[in-house]
Amino acid sequence: MAANVIMVQGTASHAGKSLMVAALCRIFRQDGYNVAPFKAQNMSLNSFVTPDGGEIGRAQAVQAEAACVLPTVEMNPILLKPESDSRSQIVLMGKPYDTVAAVNYYDLKSHLWPYVTASLDKLRSEYDVIVIEGAGSPAEVNLSDREIVNMRVARYANSPVLLVGDIERGGVFASLIGTMEILEQEERSLVKAFIINKFRGDSTLLESGIRFLEERTKVPVAGVIPWFHDIYIAEEDILGLEGRQYNQSSTHIDISVIQFPHLSNFDDFDPLEDETSVSLRYVNSVNQLGNPDLIILPGSKTTISDLTWLREHGFIDKILDLYHNGTFIIGICGGYQMLGQKILDPDKVESHIAEDTGLGLLPLTTVFAGHKETHQVIGKVLQGTGLLAGANYLEIEGYEIHMGLSTGKPDITPFELSRRDIQNSTHQEGALDSEGRVLGTFVHGLFQSTPLRRAILDNVAFYRGKPVLEESNVTKKDEEYNKLAALVRKSLAMDLIYHITGCGK
Repeated sequence: MAANVIMVQGTASHAGKSLMVAALCRIFRQDGYNVAPFKAQNMSLNSFVTPDGGEIGRAQAVQAEAACVLPTVEMNPILLKPESDSRSQIVLMGKPYDTVAAVNYYDLKSHLWPYVTASLDKLRSEYDVIVIEGAGSPAEVNLSDREIVNMRVARYANSPVLLVGDIERGGVFASLIGTMEILEQEERSLVKAFIINKFRGDSTLLESGIRFLEERTKVPVAGVIPWFHDIYIAEEDILGLEGRQYNQSSTHIDISVIQFPHLSNFDDFDPLEDETSVSLRYVNSVNQLGNPDLIILPGSKTTISDLTWLREHGFIDKILDLYHNGTFIIGICGGYQMLGQKILDPDKVESHIAEDTGLGLLPLTTVFAGHKETHQVIGKVLQGTGLLAGANYLEIEGYEIHMGLSTGKPDITPFELSRRDIQNSTHQEGALDSEGRVLGTFVHGLFQSTPLRRAILDNVAFYRGKPVLEESNVTKKDEEYNKLAALVRKSLAMDLIYHITGCGK
């Protein structure tokens, strides 16, 4: 018997669809259902690797975690990773498929659609409930005849739709009514309830507006979700960085993350941001850099392009100057490649530049090739000095997503790793300079390990003359999902949600 389905769509991007799906996944799980998320097509530079080595959107991995199930490629069969304003890499069923211009992408619809339906059918055969996420808005009239992620999915699955509006950005009633007006009659009939998201203040002030909305559309409002700032769930895209606050204090460890134009997997640094004694800043101007204790070069979808951006905006000279004056530097994935001597792309796999010069802080040369490495990894710290002092044999766990082979003879190779999807794949990984002040690795999720994260921060604090770190604020992710579920459960008419889903609770 096919699983029950419910779909969350939004009036716009960043309306809160991803978190709503995560919340519903956790609620259904708490209530005894075997539940899974699904999003036909995701566009994001934040991605994750499944246990069998497939690449999917980070949001679907978060939603699977909320549902207490392992992520699979069927949960996000199509992932688009932008390489420029008009060009994206297509990851199909977890593997790179093609890189195309936006205007040509929709010509592939007839080829891609069967993967969407097959993935959803497979999930429905394995679970009790599937919570489906849309993308952007279903009312994009210029795309309605070509989209494969919103109402086409809802029609295929005959799925009821919850339409989410973001009141934080204003105009929520116009957005909800306008969306309904633009939809075709068949599509409007699938919208079973509205959700007003990110409300600040006294919700009774919305009562007259809600009455008008319900009378105008004949669709009930399932609830109003309040704005929150004390629940920590990984963000899907860079919009989540807007308006983030940070502590400015001379006693805090000041960490600057370089915000590349094609920054990827920035949720790597959420555990650092949650540390009481850390001030973590995302900077996209050299004037914002200041004199940090630690600079992080994060992942990048287009390493050479972002390296060029670093150079053109004066970052490279400033970073090198700060390094010579005692600042620590960590490079993750693309940022790791930038720390080397050279980056070569003879076959123009990633860019039109065949060769570029890195920061020269690690004795490495990277050569790009067409094959992408995507693996979950587990291992340990081999040698500890500088940033890794006292971290010998601490466990490390995360995932790799990168193109290019980096070779050379670093002063210290800090990690020993095994790839979960390949037997007998133990290898040494990463690079640490002789002083232990520059660390590079391909491993995303490095800071999720509390002992390793605290060791790195303790070493930075010691060498930079900062006070001993305070107790961490970092909480277990499972607690955060439960807090999110409790908030949503309290805010929504859950009897209506269950009735809409057809679970008969």
